[in-house]
Amino acid sequence: MTKTIEYRIEIGKLISKARTDKGLTQTELAEKLGTSQSAINRIEKGKQNISLDMVGRISDVLNSNILSVNTDGSLNFRINGGKELSGTIEVNTSKNAAVGLLCASLLNSGKTTLKHLARIEEVFRIIEVLNSIGVKTRWINNGKDLEIIPPRELNLKSLDLEAARRTRSVIMLMGPLLHIFDNFRLPYAGGCNLGERTVEPHLKALEPFGLHVDSKSTSGFYKATVKTIDNTDKTITLIERGDTVTENALMAAARFPGRTIIRNASTNYMVQDVMFYLEKLGVKIETNGTTLTVHGQSKINKTIEYSPSEDPIEAMSFIAAGIVTKSEITVARAPIEFLAIELETLKLMNQKFTLSDEYLADNDRTRLVDITFHKSDLIAPPDKIHPMPFPGLNIDCLPFFAVIAATAKGRTLIHDWVYENRAIYLTELSKLNGKVTMVDAHRIYIEGPTNWRPADLVTPPALRPAVVILLAMLAAPGTSILRHIYSINRGYEDFAKRLSSLGADIETLTGL
Repeated sequence: MTKTIEYRIEIGKLISKARTDKGLTQTELAEKLGTSQSAINRIEKGKQNISLDMVGRISDVLNSNILSVNTDGSLNFRINGGKELSGTIEVNTSKNAAVGLLCASLLNSGKTTLKHLARIEEVFRIIEVLNSIGVKTRWINNGKDLEIIPPRELNLKSLDLEAARRTRSVIMLMGPLLHIFDNFRLPYAGGCNLGERTVEPHLKALEPFGLHVDSKSTSGFYKATVKTIDNTDKTITLIERGDTVTENALMAAARFPGRTIIRNASTNYMVQDVMFYLEKLGVKIETNGTTLTVHGQSKINKTIEYSPSEDPIEAMSFIAAGIVTKSEITVARAPIEFLAIELETLKLMNQKFTLSDEYLADNDRTRLVDITFHKSDLIAPPDKIHPMPFPGLNIDCLPFFAVIAATAKGRTLIHDWVYENRAIYLTELSKLNGKVTMVDAHRIYIEGPTNWRPADLVTPPALRPAVVILLAMLAAPGTSILRHIYSINRGYEDFAKRLSSLGADIETLTGL
């Protein structure tokens, strides 16, 4: 038997076991991957060649690292930790705002230029999807800004399925597309492996605009049909106050030539950027707490520029980097409205910091500050740390409190009630000597302070837990290796380089 055949058989056995452990049939796994049951059967029997990309996709679906050793060409970090950081770092524009704005650009028949757009993998995947259906994009001004010109007619038949399946953001194309096509299909959304995340809130939000989606198809696609509706005013109550759900509803309402009231809406940072962009397109939006009133236009054709605001989650990443390495750093251009609860929680943990006067972001709407963090002896908070919809503690900021809590004296309960799997990934901190106790799929206890030690780990497939592990490695004296860093590149631009500008010692390696 040749080594290639032996390799295929071993990989097939690992996939079969992981699938069985997950409680999935071959047919159910095939549906999630957008392939056939017979293909899964051949893979599991070692009778079909399998690409590294497919191995990665299967690993994501099954929440199992099928291959734990990197192959040539993969990217890794070598971190020499235990070093104190210093200096000032500016926060980049928001990744989540970027993908929402890219989808919203389909509402405009004219040219959109997005200023200082995040150049990250998640953004590149959506751009690839847009390019594949006929949208022309061009990086201008030394690669800082993206120019977007839609075609007269979109060609959905040529949609890049591979790129679409690697991002959850593709679901936000439904809002714009329902105004363009009587029927269309989109592949099941991918992205981070954080457990089951139903698309039902999206489908319910878009039903009043005539959209019906067969989401239970076995083909690996959402099959959508759009019926003609009248222009009478509509009231929508979202069954989930989700960010992308609200964005989808906003985009659908923007091209509806009437009044739409959206109740239980999120007004989180990425939603606000989409709102501000739509307003520049001439869409009138009134905000009253969690109720949005949208006065849409049947046609939009404008040449506009828009600057998305800074990313509060990236700001929180650098905040955590400074705290866990016991450093004094300044995080500049931080969107204070979306970090207020996080900063109050840090105050409860005895973290000392000072704020500059407020100033406006380039969109002339979002309030920014510079925050200087001082060396502090942290204590565990008196109550659990848990996320809430905006204006509560941000769901994506919660994982950073796990590594922060590991530096604090006492025991902290982290309650991630939103995602099925994410708290599990945070137990990887134990491999760096963190004292982590798993209560259930949503809750962990963390006891500190931690005497960090280096480790050689594979990057978790979820973005924020991946960064949490990297930050712990920065705190751990000695040399750590973090393998397969694609999930970090999905959400951060030059993250290692920017941490290095503060004094971190991180080397990017290929094929360890």
